[in-house]
Amino acid sequence: MARKTTSFELMLPARDAGTPAIRWLYSALRVEILEGRMRPGARLPGTRALAGQYGLSRGTIVAAFEQLQSEGYVEGSVGSGTYVSKVLPDSLFRVARPTGASSPQPTAPKRRLSTFGKRVSLFPGYEARRSRAFRANLPALDLFPVTLWAQVESRRVRRASMNLLLGCEPMGYLPLREAVSDYLTTSRGVRCSPGQVAIVSGLQHALDIVARLFLTAGDRVGIEDPGYIGADVVFEASGATIAAIPIDDEGLEVRDAGLKGARLVYVTPAHQFPVGTTMSLPRRLQLLDWARSTGALIFEDDYDSEYRYSGNPIPALQGLDRDGSVVFAGTFSKVLFPSLRLGYLVVPEDLVPYVEAALSVTSRHAPLLEQAVLCDFIAGGHFGRHLRRMRSIYAERLSVLLESAQRDLAGLLDVSSVEAGLQTVGWLCDGIDEESAARAAVEAGVEVTPLGRYSRARMKRQGLQLGFAAFDVTEIRRGVRDLAIALESTLK
Repeated sequence: MARKTTSFELMLPARDAGTPAIRWLYSALRVEILEGRMRPGARLPGTRALAGQYGLSRGTIVAAFEQLQSEGYVEGSVGSGTYVSKVLPDSLFRVARPTGASSPQPTAPKRRLSTFGKRVSLFPGYEARRSRAFRANLPALDLFPVTLWAQVESRRVRRASMNLLLGCEPMGYLPLREAVSDYLTTSRGVRCSPGQVAIVSGLQHALDIVARLFLTAGDRVGIEDPGYIGADVVFEASGATIAAIPIDDEGLEVRDAGLKGARLVYVTPAHQFPVGTTMSLPRRLQLLDWARSTGALIFEDDYDSEYRYSGNPIPALQGLDRDGSVVFAGTFSKVLFPSLRLGYLVVPEDLVPYVEAALSVTSRHAPLLEQAVLCDFIAGGHFGRHLRRMRSIYAERLSVLLESAQRDLAGLLDVSSVEAGLQTVGWLCDGIDEESAARAAVEAGVEVTPLGRYSRARMKRQGLQLGFAAFDVTEIRRGVRDLAIALESTLK
């Protein structure tokens, strides 16, 4: 076990007036060690530090340390520091509990949770494990320019001002909001000013803020089906009634009866998650007309819009809105790296004060130093260059996936040629169950996600989600071959 150093003061119990200093210090340190507050390998404070903190002589401190060392609780020598022993003497004298014996279990306290606490459920994040084809929702992290990012960050830290260390307004770092506004206006056709842009810590944060402000328990929310589970988690925690609205080749079916009475509808029009279709212009206009006539709010998640490989870019739904019916959100997690918890929320002007107030009492503001580094990364042209480079690489990887699938998966899986994004879907041929296929794929060293896991209703056709962005062409070809073997095994 590695030794750990600390510069923290050690908090010991008060000394009784009649207890000699050396006995008190020895006993207090022994209890700290045995009860685990000072763990094996931890470094004890220096004798000068303890003497100054508790008003004792250094001789008293040294004597207590020597007694602990003689009994095996600590180890070390003059000049090298004193550390808690890796093996404590008391553990050697513990009597093994007889087989079958049990100690009384403490009764857990009865917690009284709020209605939110009872409804909220864990939404898992990224697992730190080796990625293999075809894990979805991942960018090519091995190709991110880490050295360049470190240089930008280093320059920013070296010239950090007192204001940068102090904080910023709840809506976020103004230069970054200006950069995001320029980017969205130019590249996504969004109509906004920097004052309408809020910097948030990712899409989940944006969803949570909108749910807090505009939903009351029992309100009806329309979501795409199949759709993004992260939105379900937030809306269910708010107490909303979820209406699963089916999608077709043009996107959300706006005329579905499930939207009747909805206060909010969540959509991914640029690149529907998880199927990958793009909402048609007529359907977008139809959805905006519905929102205008009902007074409902549209939450537009601009999912994966940055990576478009074919077809003409369709402006954001928000850019077509003339009535303030759309809140627009996006994140930098997929285009840069997932641990960069920064995203944006664009809101109609009349809602800005409410969003600002909500941010001020929840997150206060997103981490300011990271906001400033991202702003410099964008302003220096690095963000645009990275997008162009990755778009080319991802297009090649998609092409290899489609070519390999056509050759090796014919009659087993019909892989869709999506226009954008980091993943696509494969529709299973008759006779193959998607959950069985996923289990067989794992055994073959391939990772796929059954589409049914994203759906509340039974899907008319079974399929698999396949990510391609995070894997080089060799791994993609390997994954296709092994997936073919896995799918064939389910037919036997």
